[in-house]
Parts: sequence; structure tokens; C-alpha cells
Amino acid sequence: MLPGYWQQTIGLGPDPDGEGDLVATLVRRGEPEPSATHAVLLVHGFTDYFFNTEQADHFAARGFAVYALDMNKCGRSWREGQTPHFTTDLARYDTELERALDLMAPTADVLIYGHSTGGLIVPLWLDRMRRRGDIARRHITGLVLNSPWLDLQGPAILRTAPTGAAIGAISRIRKKRVLRPPTEGGYGATLHKEYGGEFDYNLEWKPIGGFPVTFGWLHAIRRAQIKLHRGLDVGVPNLILRSDRSVREVSDPDTIQRGDAVLDVRQIARWAGCIGNRSTIVPIVDAKHDVFLSVAESRHAAYCELDKWLDSYLAETSDTATQSERG
Repeated sequence: MLPGYWQQTIGLGPDPDGEGDLVATLVRRGEPEPSATHAVLLVHGFTDYFFNTEQADHFAARGFAVYALDMNKCGRSWREGQTPHFTTDLARYDTELERALDLMAPTADVLIYGHSTGGLIVPLWLDRMRRRGDIARRHITGLVLNSPWLDLQGPAILRTAPTGAAIGAISRIRKKRVLRPPTEGGYGATLHKEYGGEFDYNLEWKPIGGFPVTFGWLHAIRRAQIKLHRGLDVGVPNLILRSDRSVREVSDPDTIQRGDAVLDVRQIARWAGCIGNRSTIVPIVDAKHDVFLSVAESRHAAYCELDKWLDSYLAETSDTATQSERG
């Protein structure tokens, strides 16, 4: 779907939620690099898929073999008759994430990257990997999170136990019942070229107003967030980037160009310490929800902060590899 990129479909078998057979899609930038020493796996969020070639080019310029995963029912992996992004258990993504690792550069140290919902899925997966002793075996050496979805935004009553119980009860009876329909414009309208933004992507895979939020999916999100709040250990050094402020999502894109119109950045700041291991947390002035889709100056600042962290990360992984070669 992108010039200079390749994709491979990963069969996952029948959907436990009854929507046919599932597939994931691994996207690779350029030709395979079997001798690559560093690779990155990019994991998208809700109402999202891989399209940001500027970001991929940036990682490639730093010496990474670049891969991205469109998870099942998302982007390139969505199939007719499936509810986009729908799942009732985020742990089911573990299989396709690990299958993606199998297909990446075999000798590379792997940096995992997650945005928004992907930034919730990935830390929980890595914590489970660490508990099994698989982090080192899989050569996973770092983690970057971009505005991870660590708590449920909105009024405090939404995060109470009775509300959680009500969401759970409805999800068991009508898991695909819509809790929140697509919005009109909002954050999405600040991104796409047809609406005055800077980026071009498939509006069927990433609609301007987002996909509907269902009870079953939200129940899965809340269970995952509560588990994260109890504390994880991803087992690797990590960088967490976020905006310095949230803005209220409105239909006028000009008023929400500078700030996170999707999540409450105070919640990210509060729960970032639950990721575990060595965390570096950096707010980016005026950044959008996806800091790498921000206005030019904020986007530049985000890449500068990423590069500062990558300098240390690459030096550390290089030193570790040298010590290992010396025995």
C-alpha cells in the first residue's frame, strides 16, 4: 500500500469473538535486512494503522530496520464483516506480536514502540514476556511509548467500581453494543490533508470521527488499565512521550491544533511510573495526541527528544553486545 514498503499477512485462525478468521499484517520498510543489529516494531492505537513514513524514515536514519504491525481487524488486517478494532481481551494480541518478532531481522536488538491503545497493549505484553523469561531470548532491549492510554479520561464517576461493574455486565450481554458513536471531526480533522492537516492516509481505516466504541471493547480496556495500575515491569529501559497539556475536543480543528484532544495528559503523568524499569518521561510543548503528527515545531521537538534517548539506548545496547562477544 506504500511505495518502498512490503507487507506480509499473518494468519491467526478463528476469532474468539465470532467474527470469522483473523489476520495481522506485518509491514516492512524496504528490503529485508537479515544482518541488521537494531530493529523497531511500531504498534498503532485505536482508529489507527501504520502510515507515518516520516517516522519510519527517522528510525531508519538512526540505523533501525523498521517494521510495523497492523493488528487484527485494524487497517490492512480488517476484513469484511468484522467490527474494526474489536476485541474483548487485549492479551489476545500477544500471539500476533510474537509472530511479528519471528518474522523480523533475526539478529537484531528490538525496540518496541506503542501509541495510545498500542501504548497500553505493549507494556502488558512485555510484562507477561518478562515473567516467562522471554525478553532476553527475544532480544527486546527497549520501549518507546507515545501518549499511552493508561487511564479512562472524563469525569471521575467513569472510573468508579460501580461504573466498571455496569460496563462489565452490559459487555457480557451485548458486547458489541455501541457506547460512543463516531464524533464529528475533532482530533482527526487536524491531521488529514483534506481537512487542513499535513498527512495523507486511508480514511476508511482511520476515519476522521473515529470508530464506534463498544461495551465489550471498553471493558477489555478497563481491565487492562486496572492491571497496569497495580504495577508492571516491562524489563527494559523506556521512553514515554506525551503532550504538555490536554485540550477539549471540539469540531473546529483550529482550536485543537496544540494539545492532546484525546487523552488527559495528567493521567499519563500519574500512571507512567507503573510501566516499570528505567522510565524517561518527557512532555512535548503543544504536542497533539500523536506527538509525531503534531504541528511542525512540536513534531521537531518530539523527534529531538526521541534522538536524545536513542543516543543513550544505542550506546548501551552496543556496549552490551560488545561485552557479550567478549564472553
